[in-house]
Amino acid sequence: MTRRMLKPLIVSAAVLMSGLSLAQTTPPADQPAPRTDQNSQTAHAQLLEKAQEGGIDVYFEGDSITRRWGTSDAQYKDFLANWNRNFFGWNAANFGWGADTIQNVLWRLNNGELDGVNPKIIVLLAGTNNLGGTPPPGGDEAKVEDVTRGIKATLDIMQQKAPDATIILMGITPRNDGGSTEIVATINKINDTISKFANGKKIRYLNINDKLADKDGKLFDGMTVDRLHLSVKGYQVWADALKPIFTELLGPPAQTDHAPPPTGDPSAQRAPNPRP
Repeated sequence: MTRRMLKPLIVSAAVLMSGLSLAQTTPPADQPAPRTDQNSQTAHAQLLEKAQEGGIDVYFEGDSITRRWGTSDAQYKDFLANWNRNFFGWNAANFGWGADTIQNVLWRLNNGELDGVNPKIIVLLAGTNNLGGTPPPGGDEAKVEDVTRGIKATLDIMQQKAPDATIILMGITPRNDGGSTEIVATINKINDTISKFANGKKIRYLNINDKLADKDGKLFDGMTVDRLHLSVKGYQVWADALKPIFTELLGPPAQTDHAPPPTGDPSAQRAPNPRP
C-alpha cells in the first residue's frame, strides 16, 4: 500500500475512533452528568440561591424551552411578561437551564436545586436535547428507551426531594428542525411511554402538542420562534393548559406573590450587547 493510499485510511480511522469515544463518554439518560462550562456552573450557583430563598409553590424544571419563559434576560422580556400575567399570585419559580439534557437536569436536582424547596407543584418538561432534530440511524428504539429511563429517574428524584408535590409531567413538544417533522414520530413514542408514569394523583401527564402542531407534527404558524423554542403564542397555549390544574390544586392566584425574582443567563448579564 502506498503512502498516498495510507493517509486517508489513517484519517478515517481517527474520525471513527473520535466518534466512538464521544459515544462512550455520553452517559445514559438516567445517569446525572454536570455541565462543566463556567457559565452553567455560575447559573447553577444562582439557582441554588433562588431555591434557598423559599416562597416557591410552583417549581418549573427543564431546558431552554422552560428557561426562556421565566428568565430576567432582556431579549426574552416578552416571555417574562407572559409568565407574570399567567402565574403571578401562585408563587411560581423557574429552574430551567438552556441546552440541558436529562442527565444535566438530574445532576442539578441531585446537587441542591430542589433541596428544602418543598413546592406544592412541579412542572417538568425535558428530553428534547437528548433527541436532536433527526431520528438515530438504524432505528429509534434504543433512544426511546434511554429517554424514557431518564424521565423516570427524574420523576424519582423529584418525588424523593419533594414527596408532597404533585408533578405535572409534560409531553416533549414537537420540533421541526430545518422544516422537517422526522423526529416527531420518535417524540410521540416517548410521550406514549412516559404518559404511563402518571397515576392521576401525585404524577399527572399533560400533552399540549395537538395545540402546537397538526397530526403530522408540523408546527402551526406562530407557535415557535425557530421551529423548536416556543413563542409568546406557544407559551400561552402551555399556560392555558396549566392554569386549571393550578387552580384545582392551589386555588385562584393571590393578590401578592412570594416567589424569588427571576434569574437569567450569567453571560448575558455580563455582556453589554447580549446575543439573541
